[in-house]
Amino acid sequence: MFLIYLAVQNYYSVKQISIENSSECSVFSKSTCHDSRLGIQLLKLTPKCTIACVPFNIIIDSGMTFRLLIICFLIISNLLVFMNTSTAEHIKLDLKEHRLKNGLRLILSEDHSSPIISFQVWYNVGSRNERPGITGISHLFEHMMFKGSKNVEPEEHGRIIQQNGGTDNAFTAKDMTAYFENLPSSQLELAVRLEADRMAHLRLTADTLASERQVVKEERRMRVDNSLFGKLSEALYSTAFTRHPYRWPVIGWMSDIDSISLEDCKAFYRSHYAPNNATVILLGDIDFKETISIVEKYFGNIPAAELADEAIPVEEIQKEERQKDLFVDASFPWLAIAYHIPEASHDDIPVLELIGNVLTSGRSSRLHRKIIYEDQSALSVFTSVDNNKAPGLFTITVNSIKQGHTLEELTSVANDCLERLKTEMVSERELEKAINKMETNLIFGLQTNFVRGMRIGFSLARTGDPLGFVEKLENYRRTTAEEIQKVAVKYFTPENRTIIRLLPGEDSEESVK
Repeated sequence: MFLIYLAVQNYYSVKQISIENSSECSVFSKSTCHDSRLGIQLLKLTPKCTIACVPFNIIIDSGMTFRLLIICFLIISNLLVFMNTSTAEHIKLDLKEHRLKNGLRLILSEDHSSPIISFQVWYNVGSRNERPGITGISHLFEHMMFKGSKNVEPEEHGRIIQQNGGTDNAFTAKDMTAYFENLPSSQLELAVRLEADRMAHLRLTADTLASERQVVKEERRMRVDNSLFGKLSEALYSTAFTRHPYRWPVIGWMSDIDSISLEDCKAFYRSHYAPNNATVILLGDIDFKETISIVEKYFGNIPAAELADEAIPVEEIQKEERQKDLFVDASFPWLAIAYHIPEASHDDIPVLELIGNVLTSGRSSRLHRKIIYEDQSALSVFTSVDNNKAPGLFTITVNSIKQGHTLEELTSVANDCLERLKTEMVSERELEKAINKMETNLIFGLQTNFVRGMRIGFSLARTGDPLGFVEKLENYRRTTAEEIQKVAVKYFTPENRTIIRLLPGEDSEESVK
């Protein structure tokens, strides 16, 4: 018998785990029951593994100490070591699909554990579908979608959702734009009606365009013009990409935001906001047949659009290192080093994500240990791996290089670390830890209908497979030290590298290469 006492996050504490056979224990396949007398929730992991969860205040009242919080993080980080069964096998997302005659795609998942739903509409349009002169129109249009439709007044959409116990929002990215409502399942028809109304009958006026233009311009000032990270990121992508639309920011260039016309918005609406260019993702307390009937009632009569066959430029292979210096109002320099990598559906992406984890995730990661603890040469270091429909970037960012250390020094440290990946195998322990972290982050992020819907939507938009993230879990587990080395050799070459340096000084830009 193996007994562990844990405490988890802010609301619940895992009081006891009883594991008779660790090879049969998985935290990913669960059913729940609730003891109303004690407020205890039992998570049935497998027939031989049960977690008892009690509200946090009960733990405090019972005299259990905060040492449990420390033990929690130690145990959770290593819990996956006890699992020999396939992780992906334990993610049970029973998706059902249906397509309306006008082309609208429905992806539905029933979950009756709570009377909540997440209703999401994903449009197959983002900044990659723009062109010079109207960059940022996808994001600007996201704002316009809240300015009223045939049966809904400006800004009323959100108020109606809130009055019925829900929340709503939207976002725009490189490859997609999405709108969502999270609310009680009894209000499903309300969410469907509101989204269908603005898909079919959006109000587009000069006044609303003028007001939202100013909002977006202010947003750009905050996120880019007055943000060191925003400036660094914008300079990086505009230097690393010369042809593909990823070279401009999702929020667009300020000059283009100023020049987008009402006619541009109307043409954009006709071209992209149509049922045959959208997917409805709905998860939660629903009935499959009833849901299709409701969606058909409100979306079924919206005509499909003739979608333009857009010729998106393909980025040419980079043949020499690119560098750029940017002088900004800052106290300390920043550094970004990036390499071109393939699209999200490529088999190398999970390996690159593991490499990023080995380099900068946690105190023992290679670059974090070297730069932050040993040399104490910068405030932070992190990696990012693009998961895009088209090829993106693997980026190492060093934040606020401290006095007494140079950009050249930090560049050398990063390059040496990448070269080591090419010449030496990562240790078994390093690789296992990276795999466990990636699995844990993904799995524990699937606790709500909303996040599951987000995972499905991103995966569908980027790879064409709504459950592509499940396959990615298997790819993590299959990755070997030899594959890490092979991928490092393949992508981390000088000619594939772009370096951006933010330097303290008067705002200006100097191209070095």
